[in-house]
Amino acid sequence: MTTASDWVQGARLRTLPAAAAPVLVGSGAAAHLGAFDLGRAALALGVALALQVGVNYANDYSDGIRGTDVDRVGPLRLTASGTASPRSVKGAAFAAFGLAALLGLWLVSITGQWWLVAVGAAAILAAWGYTGGRRPYGYRGLGEVGVFTFFGLVAVLGTTYTQAGELSWPAWVGAVAVGMLACALLMANNLRDVPTDALVGKRTLAVRLGEHRSRRVYAVLVVLPVLLGGIVCAFANPWTLIVLLLLFPSVALAVTVLLGARGRALVPVLMFTGLLELAFGVLLGVGLAI
Repeated sequence: MTTASDWVQGARLRTLPAAAAPVLVGSGAAAHLGAFDLGRAALALGVALALQVGVNYANDYSDGIRGTDVDRVGPLRLTASGTASPRSVKGAAFAAFGLAALLGLWLVSITGQWWLVAVGAAAILAAWGYTGGRRPYGYRGLGEVGVFTFFGLVAVLGTTYTQAGELSWPAWVGAVAVGMLACALLMANNLRDVPTDALVGKRTLAVRLGEHRSRRVYAVLVVLPVLLGGIVCAFANPWTLIVLLLLFPSVALAVTVLLGARGRALVPVLMFTGLLELAFGVLLGVGLAI
């Protein structure tokens, strides 16, 4: 019988910073425009968190039924391990997507910007299509494109727009930076799984690039966003200089990966990359708000 603890592990809570960080940055950008709204920010956060959990369960289900999760390092896979039935895991994914849709509709109804419904629908379709369907784009090396688009640009800019009704250049720079950190998180995950993914035909970007080049890409994705935060501080608000405090841990993560960490040694890298993204969201968001 699947326990509550099993479902929590299957939700992969360590990935939730990828959902929270864009809302923090987007809300900070809205505050910088003098339009922060706590209620709308909370709804945006709910949408982002529900989508991330939905993605995690959907990936668990799709990879599990394809047999690509049989021999993996990392958190519990509900479907592949037999801990939960494929049907129940798929149901959990759809339940999370449904919650995201309801919260999104609530937010859209408040803003009156009904065209955002199409954006939300695209986000849910992208979340399912990452590993689901007949031709999952995550299996063709396009996962980072989806993550950058929806957990970077759409999440940050959508949060800002639903509060302020407009966008600013700090919001755009912040969206690009958060998108890159979200891609770094995915790259660390896929770099860990390169040997098993290659065997089962899951051609992620890390598999396509090979370990050596993937490590260099990760290093860029984890360091450059902090420097972009420095650009924001130089022109928008001196308080955002606090983002540069993250330069040391970002370089430390880059060096760890460049020196060849693999397998289980990449599990803490994955965790700390998520924490780095969350810290970036907090510091840049607060800096912009101040």
